[in-house]
Amino acid sequence: MMSTIVIDLDHLLADPIFDPDRCSIGFHPLHTIWAAIAYGLLLAIQSWKLRAICAGCLWHLCTDAFDCLIGWVWA
Repeated sequence: MMSTIVIDLDHLLADPIFDPDRCSIGFHPLHTIWAAIAYGLLLAIQSWKLRAICAGCLWHLCTDAFDCLIGWVWA
């Protein structure tokens, strides 16, 4: 599940690559609602490896969303 951090490679497509005030949810291609739906649908596949990756990606999106929420609360 640690390998699911690879979905952060889509940050390389952004300009600037790193912006501490930007919420990645909805901004980067692999951090959209459509990506989350795809990760959720792929959980139905019987391969435990793919299910672990999808669960890790969904957890990654949850932690990023929490980070955005905390950023909005403290801003």
